[in-house]
Amino acid sequence: MDVLAWLLDSDPALRWQVERDLAGAPPEVWEATRARVASEGFGARLLAAQDPDGRWAGGAFFPAGFRGDEPQPWTATTWSLNALREWGLDAAVLGDTAGRLAANCRWEYDDLPYWDGEVDCCINAWTLANGVWLGADVAGIADWFATHRLPDGGWNCEWVEGSTRSSVHSTLNSLKGLLAHEKATGGTAETREARRGGEEYLLERGLFRRLSTGAELAPWVREFGYPMRWHYDVLNAASYFRDAGRRDERMAAAIELIRAARQPDGTWLQQRTDTGRVWFPVDVPAGEPSKWLTFFATRVLDWWDAR
Repeated sequence: MDVLAWLLDSDPALRWQVERDLAGAPPEVWEATRARVASEGFGARLLAAQDPDGRWAGGAFFPAGFRGDEPQPWTATTWSLNALREWGLDAAVLGDTAGRLAANCRWEYDDLPYWDGEVDCCINAWTLANGVWLGADVAGIADWFATHRLPDGGWNCEWVEGSTRSSVHSTLNSLKGLLAHEKATGGTAETREARRGGEEYLLERGLFRRLSTGAELAPWVREFGYPMRWHYDVLNAASYFRDAGRRDERMAAAIELIRAARQPDGTWLQQRTDTGRVWFPVDVPAGEPSKWLTFFATRVLDWWDAR
């Protein structure tokens, strides 16, 4: 199987990244493919679903009318912005979306203004990344992360319920938000220190072990799935460290877990899918070879093996 050719036969949202990071295509090639995200495939379909007031599905984190009697839906504004940003959409295509959301979108939690964030670490991380991408003023959210780290070095979305122990899920998502902010603005001394400390929280655990016993955190550290959304696994974590440009030997065993999951034909399987409403599917069902996961895993291994 020609895995590269298989990956290149993809929606523009994935193809441009394959061209840039795996195929070594020149900028004029992958940039042209990236521009097609706005007019073709996944990107165009999701853009067409945007409400006139700037939102998606009439809500910030949950769609309008959500009552909690169904699995988490993935159609509301935050999830839609996450997808478009991760697919590489040029923020200019969204025009005045940041302003429309400031005027029309409020969090389901306490009716707080959208670009001010709320109390959930993961939600704030996505809002921080989406905000710097769209040009919104989200400096207050970046500062929030610096003051809401837990004593063990990471973050936990349940801090508001009294949790004092960090979560790998919350910590990884927080790191992604802080990295996006730092790349866009340079960050502050406090946010840079917070991000470095959060990285140490994960690295001390080898990305997948309990600090107390060295045992594996749970089976889900090996269960790779796309879209990744809020879920933690070693592929998601290693992809962050690649994006951050930080190689550390403490993640060597986690890298081997990723390598071991490669199938004989060079692909990686979809191992986890989320229930809940979506605008449309963007990857294969569980058990089938996933182009997205194969791309992420191949890119991580190429980066690691080039040390």
